Amino acid sequence: MKFTASLLAAGLAAAGMAGQATAQDVDNLSVAYEEGGRYYTEDDVPTYNIGEDGTVDWLTYSGFRRYHSECHVCHGPEGEGSSYAPALKTSAIDMDYYDFLDVVTNGRKVVNAASHNVMPAFGDNPNVMCYIDDIYVYLKARGADVLPRGRPGQREDKSDDIRAAEEACLGL
Repeated sequence: MKFTASLLAAGLAAAGMAGQATAQDVDNLSVAYEEGGRYYTEDDVPTYNIGEDGTVDWLTYSGFRRYHSECHVCHGPEGEGSSYAPALKTSAIDMDYYDFLDVVTNGRKVVNAASHNVMPAFGDNPNVMCYIDDIYVYLKARGADVLPRGRPGQREDKSDDIRAAEEACLGL
């Protein structure tokens, strides 16, 4: 599939190196550079960009929409968690980006005496995988407490690069 090959091949291949550092070891929030409407940290990990006036970058805005179409049923509104599944807004801060991709793509099962948690695999769902970075940066902004609950009011326009990547991923 186009989205697993294009999004995850390089990312998961780099996971061995990236997974050695924890979120506490690196700044996984601050924008180091922008490329085609996407914002990245020094370690080339996607991140959010929120202006002083509250304007959010396109991926954060799109991530709000995608999260609430695919993830909130289990993980609660705005990444706050529920009685069924944990809060994801903290996962995007505390979990390595490549580990986050791996869990969303392949799922995870944690069964022990205290809990029985099953995260289904979304690797074949283009409504998740084509927008995984969008969801991730939205959750990072929520976890960093820089994005309030609710639909973002102001947003940047979708760049041509983001539009082209979306169309390619969806096969349009």
